[in-house]
This record gives sequence, C-alpha cells and structure tokens, in this order.
Amino acid sequence: MRNVNRFQITVLLIITSLSVKAQNTQDEKLNLPGDNLNLYAVLNLFQESETLESFEKNLNAEDSKINNLDLNNDDKTDYIKVIDNAEGETHLIVLQVAINQKENQDVAVFSVSKDEDKQIQIQLIGDEELYGKDYIIEPNSGESASQGATPNPGYSSNTINSEGKTIVVEKTVVVQVQTWPVITYMYTPAYVRWRSPWYWGYYPPYWNPWRPYYWDYYYGYHSHWHSHYHDHYHNSHYYRTPLYRNNYYNRNRSQSSIVRNNRTIGNYNKTYSKPETRQDGSAEFTRKNQNSIRPSFPSKSNSGSINNTNRAVNNTKPSTKPGTNFNTRPATRPSTRPASNGNTRPTTRPATRPTNKPTVTRPRTTRPALRK
Repeated sequence: MRNVNRFQITVLLIITSLSVKAQNTQDEKLNLPGDNLNLYAVLNLFQESETLESFEKNLNAEDSKINNLDLNNDDKTDYIKVIDNAEGETHLIVLQVAINQKENQDVAVFSVSKDEDKQIQIQLIGDEELYGKDYIIEPNSGESASQGATPNPGYSSNTINSEGKTIVVEKTVVVQVQTWPVITYMYTPAYVRWRSPWYWGYYPPYWNPWRPYYWDYYYGYHSHWHSHYHDHYHNSHYYRTPLYRNNYYNRNRSQSSIVRNNRTIGNYNKTYSKPETRQDGSAEFTRKNQNSIRPSFPSKSNSGSINNTNRAVNNTKPSTKPGTNFNTRPATRPSTRPASNGNTRPTTRPATRPTNKPTVTRPRTTRPALRK
C-alpha cells in the first residue's frame, strides 16, 4: 500500500510539474505577431548602436537573429524601416514595415525625450496591433521593475523558466541613457534626422530576406539572454511623454488592413506549430556564442556593409521527406515580395489577374536563399 501511495504521489508531482511548465510556456508568448520581434533585443541593439542608420542595418541583418517578422505572410522576413520624427527635444523613432505598395504597418516606437534638467528618458512601445495595448519596456533606473505591466513574450518576470531551468535575476543595473552612443549623437548639432530611404520594392543592396524561423526556435535562441535583458530593462505601464499619444498615436500611426485581417483569421498562428525546434534554437546560440555571454551583432567596422557573399542560393524547395529537420517555416504560397535589386528600382512582369481587370505590373520575385 505504501508503494502504491508513493507511486500516486510521484505521478501527481509529474503531472503538476508538466502543468506548470505548460503554463510557463503559454505565458512566455503573447500569441500576437510581435512575438517574432523581441523588443528587449531591439532595445539592447539600439543601446549598442552608434547611429540610427547603423541600427537599421544591424536590425535587418540575418546574423543578428532579431528580426523574425513576416507580417504580409509571404514566407520571407520583412525589412524594418527606421524613421525619426523629431520635435524639439523629443524624438519619436518609428519602426515600420512596408506590407505592399500601398500599406505600411508600424511595429514599435522609440520615445526619446530630454527634460528640463537635461535628463534623457527612453521607452520602446510596441504597436498594439502586434503586441497588445500598453506594451512598454524601458531601461532600469534603479528601482524594481514595474508591477502590473503587460508581459513581454518570454521575459515577463525576475524568475524565468527556460528549458526546465529556473533563472532568478537578482541584480538590477542602473542604465545611464545619456551615455548611449546613438543618444549622444542624436543630441549633437551635427545630427541630421534619419528617415529611412527604403520602401516597398526598393531596398538596400545588403538586404536579402530569409525564411522566418518558427517561434520556438526563435525563443530558444533568445532565451539565453533573459538574465542580461532583465538586468538592464523592465516593463512599464505608463507613457513618459504626452507627445506619443498626442502627436504620433492619434495623428501619424500607420496601420495595415492586411495585418489586421491576417491576425483576425489566424494566419500568424503557424509560427507556433513546431515546439520541438526550441532545442535547435538553443543549440544554435551555443554554437554561435561559445566564447560570449552577450549578444553578438555585426561588428562596428562592418556596420556600413553587411557581407552576404557567403550566403548560398538554392532555388529548390526544401525536402519534405520524413525525418528532415527544418527550423525555418516552409513556403505555403507564391512569394509576393519584390526582389531587392541594389539601388535600382524593381523590374516588372505582366500581371496574372483576370483579363477583365485593368492590366497592372508587379515587381519580379525571387526565392530567398535557403538554409542548409
């Protein structure tokens, strides 16, 4: 009888453990498109950047593994533009994606302001279409993390469950925003407001979109930086500058009906369909960062030109035979994204729409490089 009771207790503990783990996994994501752009990683990259131009380049670099967005659902990552809307001592820096020739979708906004005491405050606010309402993160200022804030996908508290391990973040780092290189540059007389020159069908020569990763692979990769992110940043629940609501949100925010429709009908849900890839993402981090505990981004010396010469091009679809392991999401429809063609405008081809409609042209498309 005693052995039976022990067995029952053991089974109960296992079930409880699995339930807690499942709950933690559920809480680690928002089940919204923003899960595929970790804003903690974006803010960390911003802190390490020297200019907004270099920030935009590294944000869109495949090697940084930060940009995993595919908002127009064409199985290729989206290029994220950076646009600084400056007004006095306040900068509202918008991260934006061109969904097609006519629609743009804002992804997030950096709110950077200087008060009367010359102290600089910064927040990174996720667009509510992608992250939900009032999704705000900011640097630690010495006090404990704000309570009651909307959770970040995967980085919501000081106690973190990752791959079955509990990580407790005990140290709080006071971040001096005014010492960040990009902030220093933005508040110098030499600064010229950065507005990304790129748009739909017209992208920089270094840009070569890749197939996005499944969310669990993406999460498995970034989970190694949880402690670092929580040392430096936390969630907030209020806006530090009224200009965000008054000047940006109510007047200049860009929204896409395509993104809203994709979200409503569940087109983004396929990104969660491969939970077994989480260990692959974790292993990729270990392989890439064997001698480092910090995120590794393209070096400053190469920030002006990201090398794509070693990227293999393969115009065949990935194998679908049993046992083949792919961490990227398979293509499920013809691509609609125009090819990046250096600094030249895209070429066109005849449209395939019904002949009873006016003839239009679309940019030529190419299949992105496939991973081996």
